[in-house]
Amino acid sequence: QVQLAESGGGLVQAGGSLRLSCAASGRAFSLYSMGWFRQAPGKEREFVAAITWSGGSTYYAESVKGRFTISRDNAKSTVYLQMNSLNPEDTAVYYCATTSRMYSTDLVRSTEYDYWGQGTQVTVSS
Repeated sequence: QVQLAESGGGLVQAGGSLRLSCAASGRAFSLYSMGWFRQAPGKEREFVAAITWSGGSTYYAESVKGRFTISRDNAKSTVYLQMNSLNPEDTAVYYCATTSRMYSTDLVRSTEYDYWGQGTQVTVSS
């Protein structure tokens, strides 16, 4: 059973930084790509960032490009999302997700993901 557990959310002022972590368990972490999504109140869940199984390729939503960085540590079975220059529009519940297919590269659509964490709240005050 694949399990994903996010941590690192919280309240931060505009311009500040947070680092989210997502610890995975239940299978060989290094064979599967990972993604981060977010959902703000009253809005649909949206793609934030993704990273391939080896970490060789990363993908970002335009709204976070240059401010957020996704990375992974396969030895720790953990994926990270470093978020800098946060603004109130980044306020949302952030979810990590992974696919059921090894070596997946189609990582932008939420429908490509089969396992989701419970989410961690990020609130950015102005």
